Amino acid sequence: MPRSLKKGPHVSGRLLQKVLKAQESGSQAPIKTFDRDCTIIPDFVGMKFLVHNGSNFIPVFVQTQMVGNKFGMYAMTRLFRQHAGDRKS
Repeated sequence: MPRSLKKGPHVSGRLLQKVLKAQESGSQAPIKTFDRDCTIIPDFVGMKFLVHNGSNFIPVFVQTQMVGNKFGMYAMTRLFRQHAGDRKS
């Protein structure tokens, strides 16, 4: 179920502070985050993030098409190996 429009998007305050600090200094270093449910806002466009997927950090470069989505959409937590298929003999 999506978040109520009157509440606005969920954006982590600590993550927003890190982004604003990086923009002030002009730093290009990726920002590490565990906050997969944080909504991507226009301030994040052009930034590099390392999103944790449960076992390691996945690099995510934010583009304009990603605005409004969550970070979790770009860091998959499950690895699909292969269907059993013909190997079941």
